[in-house]
Amino acid sequence: MVDKIKEKLSDRMEKKALPIVISTLFLDVLGVGMLWPVFPQLIFKIFEPAGYSYHSSLIMLGWLTAIYPIMQFIATPILGQLSDRYGRKPILAFSLFGTALGYIVFAIAILTKNIPLLFIARAFDGITGGNISVARAVIADVSAPEHRAKNFAKIGAAFGIGFVAGPYLGARLSTPGISFFGLFNTPHWFSTASPFWFTAALSLINTILVLAVLPETHKHINNRLKVTWTKSLANIKKAATSPALRVIFGAEFLFWGGFTFFTTFFQILLIQKLGFKTNNIGDFFAYMGICIAVTQLVITPFLVKRFSSANILRVSLIGNGVALFLQLLPHNTAQLLLVTPVFAIFNGITIANASALISLSADKKIQGEVLGIEASVQALGQSIPAIIGGYIATVGVNVPVAVGGTVIMVGGIGYNLFYRKPKAMVHNESEAVAA
Repeated sequence: MVDKIKEKLSDRMEKKALPIVISTLFLDVLGVGMLWPVFPQLIFKIFEPAGYSYHSSLIMLGWLTAIYPIMQFIATPILGQLSDRYGRKPILAFSLFGTALGYIVFAIAILTKNIPLLFIARAFDGITGGNISVARAVIADVSAPEHRAKNFAKIGAAFGIGFVAGPYLGARLSTPGISFFGLFNTPHWFSTASPFWFTAALSLINTILVLAVLPETHKHINNRLKVTWTKSLANIKKAATSPALRVIFGAEFLFWGGFTFFTTFFQILLIQKLGFKTNNIGDFFAYMGICIAVTQLVITPFLVKRFSSANILRVSLIGNGVALFLQLLPHNTAQLLLVTPVFAIFNGITIANASALISLSADKKIQGEVLGIEASVQALGQSIPAIIGGYIATVGVNVPVAVGGTVIMVGGIGYNLFYRKPKAMVHNESEAVAA
């Protein structure tokens, strides 16, 4: 009888917590996706009118893009520790409110053309936007063992929908007088700041829902827990020194670095080479997001039934690098739409199998720690290329894309040369087969 009551309470908590946590992650990704079509406008509407040259504006755009993942790199493991000390609910509510505040300040900075305020807003949003570790902890807290894999898969679904919806919404909300799903044309008062007002409003609503509905899911709050403020640096050190994982982490770092070279400056290339406008850029990235989502749903499951993640990565990393170079070849939109699925397929395969291989390669007792290290590696991988890319783009806006392809291929070659299956993975695979 007691067990049944506990089971019912656990199910009720799971049903209450999951929708809010998934919406939190969706908002994070939606905000990032919205930036892709909007950021190039800052060059022509803010940086150049302020007196910066075109080349200086590219460098500024690189630094502005980088400040978010830099602060996220620092803050993500700290927020995770604070949620262990004070509970998931207050930290999640704080981070969502911070996200809303960051978007409001960013919108004000656009309207007032205040460049320092742009950087402050993105830095603050990066600090409070590192809530993925807290969201994952909530899912781990409330998920019954038989539901855990399914619930974590919902994170991937939220990411996929966010990456499709974000660019499309960002382009429409920032541009007056264009069609919105064929239902109506956007109002004349829409501007570059509009997407950020919209996302700020959603974040505030989500903050209220967290405070009003989300139960506290952490049953072992420890107010005496010591917070390690340099945890992100310790994570990178562990990633570089772990014999079982350093090759995978190295390849993943270079993969995310190459992908960031592409996403930061490819929009400028589309504007200059193919004459794209903001709404065209939003459509393109939404199309790419759909291709990645289809890959995750159809192609990746087909492959993993037949090949190991380790062997899939031997091909997908190299293929991803080559596919980035293919993005430089199109001279019209039709050609671009033909080559983009090639890149999206290799990209989706690589993302899914890299995380799977890292999880398989680590001892079950340190899965949480290893996933935290992976988050730090990804954030650092997105920070450095954005900074470097701004300087490289002054040579030509096609150069960051070429460098990105080269970086990913170097990661793929290094992985093929040095990767060896660790003992923990052999054990985990044996258990999986037995199950």
